[in-house]
Amino acid sequence: MRHLIIYAHPNPNSFNHAIMEMVQAELEDQGHAALVRNLYEMEFNPVLSAKDFELFGQHELPPDIEEEQGHITWADHIIMIYPIWWASMPAIMKGYIDRVFSYGFAYKYGADGIEKLLLGKSALLLSTHGNTHEQYEQSGMYEAMQKTTDSGIFEFVGMKVLVHRFFASVTTIDDEARKQMLVSVKELLQKLHR
Repeated sequence: MRHLIIYAHPNPNSFNHAIMEMVQAELEDQGHAALVRNLYEMEFNPVLSAKDFELFGQHELPPDIEEEQGHITWADHIIMIYPIWWASMPAIMKGYIDRVFSYGFAYKYGADGIEKLLLGKSALLLSTHGNTHEQYEQSGMYEAMQKTTDSGIFEFVGMKVLVHRFFASVTTIDDEARKQMLVSVKELLQKLHR
């Protein structure tokens, strides 16, 4: 399978970076193609601009959007790796979705309503956060994020969300606990590709 890993964390020493490296290595060990798009390293422009809309209206694409849409078209499976900041994904990743999952590419309106143009693709979301699992569970935050992200973005365009795994308290647990989280990601990837 062809996997597109979309990764958003500015710190190369972060736990998110460790997840990204482990995911890429595990997929390649399994014989899959794995392409990483490191949004901060790329300095991806997340701002959907008036110029973007002008080009869309002329049935043209800004070069960076065209390149990313090519990667999404290539991929069978999308893996999003990001920290949760202020109950959501980082702005650079949201901006990636705003610009790349554009009308006519990811969805469009047809005679019967929304046409989902990314049918047949699947997604795996791996999100870290500093709060405890209990805080997010009791507050309904997990459910809210799954509705807005899993349903509101990926299922809206026809992608099947296989798993949205949350890793809690990553800033306060010890290295051994984080290593166990990495093991759980590896096991998840092995289970998904049986």
